[in-house]
Amino acid sequence: MRITDIQRCEVRPGRLVEWTLSPAAVETARTLPDDSRPPAYIQESHIRTARSVREDGLSVPTWLGTAFDLPFRADLDTLQEALRAWTLRHETLRSGFRWAGDELRRFTLAPHSVTLHREVVGDFTDADALVRHLQHRFDAVADALRWPNLIYAAVVRPDSTSVYLAFDHSNVDAYSLQALPAEIHGLYTAGAGSAHRPAASYVDFCEMERADADRIDDGHDIVARWREFIRRCEGTLPRFPVDLGLRPGDPLPPQKMLCEPLVDAATAAAFEAYCRPYGGSLVGLLAATSLIVGEIGGQSVYRTVVPFHTRMKSRWSESVGWYVGGAPLEVPVAADLPAALRSVRAGLQTARPLARIPLARVLQLLGTDFRPTSPDLYSIVSYVDTRGVPGSERWAELKTYGLLRVSYGDQLCAWVQRLHEGLWFASRFPDTDIAYKNLRLYVERLRDIIASVPAAVPGPVS
Repeated sequence: MRITDIQRCEVRPGRLVEWTLSPAAVETARTLPDDSRPPAYIQESHIRTARSVREDGLSVPTWLGTAFDLPFRADLDTLQEALRAWTLRHETLRSGFRWAGDELRRFTLAPHSVTLHREVVGDFTDADALVRHLQHRFDAVADALRWPNLIYAAVVRPDSTSVYLAFDHSNVDAYSLQALPAEIHGLYTAGAGSAHRPAASYVDFCEMERADADRIDDGHDIVARWREFIRRCEGTLPRFPVDLGLRPGDPLPPQKMLCEPLVDAATAAAFEAYCRPYGGSLVGLLAATSLIVGEIGGQSVYRTVVPFHTRMKSRWSESVGWYVGGAPLEVPVAADLPAALRSVRAGLQTARPLARIPLARVLQLLGTDFRPTSPDLYSIVSYVDTRGVPGSERWAELKTYGLLRVSYGDQLCAWVQRLHEGLWFASRFPDTDIAYKNLRLYVERLRDIIASVPAAVPGPVS
């Protein structure tokens, strides 16, 4: 599932149909009592950040979504039932939050109250106009500060149907989106009336994770290690360590997106084989990045926050939710790739356990005033191998994409995905000439390092 934006996911004309939760479902939700299960720390941080940025006078859409084709003209009643059945499988999609003073409280709609409202918007003959409409609707509905904050759409044509789904980030992560196309297709094929087993609830996970996080105090070793890491980052969370053309105090800049193939399948396989003794392609990607930022930015130390999934038990494998934690990584910029691989491997082994405690809880315990002014607290370089996801072998054929909303932000975030076709690179970054120039340098050097590996012979792992 190639990460991109709505402008580059092969939107084609057709008849647009939209689904949202029905007015009856929304009205029922208004009168619900509080759900005792609290938000996850990552959810609360996300919503508070959205409110903070909005109070500063800027609307910053941060929705995630997916786009994929059904290779036939969909029957709208059957598709609607499939979408409703999928929504019912995942409790977080019918759960939302409201403010009680400055406290965020959860409510959860009962399954029998979940109904969808369908609207035939009309026929679009111009793809650009359709893109503009979809982005406008996703911005308006899949908003962190409203509920419901999901919207489904389909563009129906005589021989195919393109399906688009957008969600506020509080309810989904990239892994959730990857499993979605095959699941929707399976539900459509099964038809109405089929029994569908609910997935494990992310709402339950939020309660358990928060209870665990609340057991630690400011004397915990994880908090101490984060404190020292942030001190060495000069009191902030790390940015991508190259010049992005930004000055302190500047308004939050608009962002752009860069997405393109990185290397082909054979080169990706050779890189994975080379890096496997050190821990695999994630280690290789971070090692290569550490070398490149040393070249471009003159850094002697590479510091970043590495995202890790928190689906530690198999019960959460099919669950939709935001199962992501972060771990601080600090490594010296090495002389060559083998040395960088060894350093990153050791750093990740030490750092990964820190991802089990949500960073928002750590910052709370540190007592540091991290009033968020940007939707991204820090930059990331992420890697995921998607080839084991059901249906992934047909993603290119069925025009399947993971969608990111690119709006405003002062961080550079990069995602590298292993697809059946090879490695895919995507990044959102501040829209400055310097940021674009340095990102292009980074991508070209990353491609060079990955492509150079097959001819090299890895040294002994120590």
